[in-house]
Amino acid sequence: MAVLFPGTEELSKPRLEAVRDGLKNEGMLEGRDYRLEVRFANGDNAQLPPLAQELKALKPRVFVAAAHAVPAVESVRPDAPLVFTAVAIDPIAVGLAQSYARPGGTATGNVMNAAGGEESLTAKRLGFFRDLVPGIRQIGMIGVADYGLVRLETSEAAALSKVAAQLGIRFDSYEIKPTLDDLDAVLAKALSDGVEAFYISGDPVLTYKMSVVAPRILATGKPTFGPYPDWARAGLLLTYSSDAIDGFRRAGVYTAKIIRGANPGDLPIEQASKFWLVVNLKTARQIGINVSPNLLMLADEVIE
Repeated sequence: MAVLFPGTEELSKPRLEAVRDGLKNEGMLEGRDYRLEVRFANGDNAQLPPLAQELKALKPRVFVAAAHAVPAVESVRPDAPLVFTAVAIDPIAVGLAQSYARPGGTATGNVMNAAGGEESLTAKRLGFFRDLVPGIRQIGMIGVADYGLVRLETSEAAALSKVAAQLGIRFDSYEIKPTLDDLDAVLAKALSDGVEAFYISGDPVLTYKMSVVAPRILATGKPTFGPYPDWARAGLLLTYSSDAIDGFRRAGVYTAKIIRGANPGDLPIEQASKFWLVVNLKTARQIGINVSPNLLMLADEVIE
């Protein structure tokens, strides 16, 4: 089986182990029942198509692809089944499948949104954030400018704008180049506009360059929140999202079923059912925010 990650080997390691765990849960062992061929694009989207071609030449029984690797694999695979994961966009809208219940074709997998989509997740995320910063009046989203792939920022911005308006909070969106060359200038512009807190988009480009992005955003001294746990571990005040590692585990389960003869078109696309709230208590103390005992009790992970 062939696995393609858009990110670095270090960032992808726990995700790859989760795929193996899913296969193991179905009674399949590496070396006995399957062999893995894995490639990493190291955050460079331009490397995804050639890496997908490289894997295609190995004639895998099944492809597993994450996030921005999905369209690269989809464009090169002939009839080989595809199991996708870490997908935050609608697979029906982009033509990966015919429906959630019965995908048809040869692609299936799981998505990071639950019933209600991005808006439902955003409402929960922003609700938790307001518990931390109740007086917030203006939020700025840091996203990535158009770079030719389907962008998560579109749905994030729409959901944040709608939910923020319902709460009486002003919302503005700020885009940076994929190279991050203008990050400091964009942050300065947001601060001059009166932004009181930052939301960091879940766009993979930002995630793969977290070590560069996080310190600069934290240096503003403003409260910060975003979707994925890795960001809270890097210093953001709060994150809330579906459990991405569980998604990779479930991708391993589906891969095992397909290897054993299941038709991917008959395997329903799974929506997220496990969610992970992370609160960074260390960051809260540094910027003078008191975290309520109730929120700490709700948190799945507290960073001290």
